[in-house]
Amino acid sequence: MELLPTVWFVAIAVLWTGYLFLEGFDLGVGMLMKVLARNNTDRRVLLNTIGPVWDGNEVWLLTAAGATFAAFPLWYASLFSALYLPLLIVLVALIFRAVAFEYRGKVDTARWRTVWDWAIAVGSFTAAFGIGAALALTTTGLPLNANGDRQGGPFAWFSGYAVLGGLAVVAFALVHALAFLALKTDGEVRHRARRWFVRLAPVALLPLLAWMVALQLLSGKPWTWLLVIVGILAASAAWVLARRGAEGKAFGALGAFLVCATGSIFGAAFPVVIPSTLDPAFNLTISNASSSDYTLGLMSIVAAFGLPLVIAYQAWTYWVFRRRVSAAHIPAAHGFLPAIAAKVLVGSPTPAGPVSKGTVTKGPAAKGTTDGVGE
Repeated sequence: MELLPTVWFVAIAVLWTGYLFLEGFDLGVGMLMKVLARNNTDRRVLLNTIGPVWDGNEVWLLTAAGATFAAFPLWYASLFSALYLPLLIVLVALIFRAVAFEYRGKVDTARWRTVWDWAIAVGSFTAAFGIGAALALTTTGLPLNANGDRQGGPFAWFSGYAVLGGLAVVAFALVHALAFLALKTDGEVRHRARRWFVRLAPVALLPLLAWMVALQLLSGKPWTWLLVIVGILAASAAWVLARRGAEGKAFGALGAFLVCATGSIFGAAFPVVIPSTLDPAFNLTISNASSSDYTLGLMSIVAAFGLPLVIAYQAWTYWVFRRRVSAAHIPAAHGFLPAIAAKVLVGSPTPAGPVSKGTVTKGPAAKGTTDGVGE
């Protein structure tokens, strides 16, 4: 088996794991905007937990896609062309979600905020479901011919595995967000998140577990089966720790479950990057889908220097914004979008009075908490 293609297959699996871990909880927080939060202050608490980091988390998605394009161009071409329509929908959802983060706090009216709250919630759900479906299909198969082209119409990709993968990522993102909010907030939101995590985790993690087991039944190996067992133990530990109020350890145990899940899924699929549901002879593997050794070698040198810097910078960002957020840290709402623009967009003018741009909460307890997103 070729060394460099194997290394880059592992690297791409790690990048997707990092994306699902980091972006997972902020997609989940977005989905919980209309469920867990009971008022505008609660919603602002939720948004402030991810405000400083959500855009950095999305970098992992771009990096995973870029690494696939450079290291395995046939994998990238077949996957993205076969899933052109659903991935386009995912892209639009991510755009609306990003715009909603920036625009939600520009006008202080309930109607304005409701529009953007729904944009965040629906955009987060759509992105999570679409990415989960795409990852499930790249591990279980697409109708590809000998040239790696999709056979059938624009919905030929749709299958039970696509639905399973979408539900798996959505459900994991929700419980991951609950664990994150229990760790990152204080007050009623914290207690509510922990209670809902304890209630939902045993059920919400089942789709991801089913995806893990399905891959093992298709092409599992002894060590990937072992990862499934360890993953189940990690998920059980997360639930027990959450019940005891050990929120940091519960969040870590849930992360260990995700690592075991992605490791078992990608490990079972290896060395195939996209199975063909038409004929196993048409499978794309690390051998026939990879770039040249020269390209992979050059990429390895660049990644050896660049990736540690990116990880260090993002770790520093999380350290700076490590403090808990509570309702006491949220200042009074205000808007600064001109009234005529607000009237055109939502049909209601902004209230009269002086306005100002963005605020940053002050004080030792609120250090590292920004209020520049989603007022």
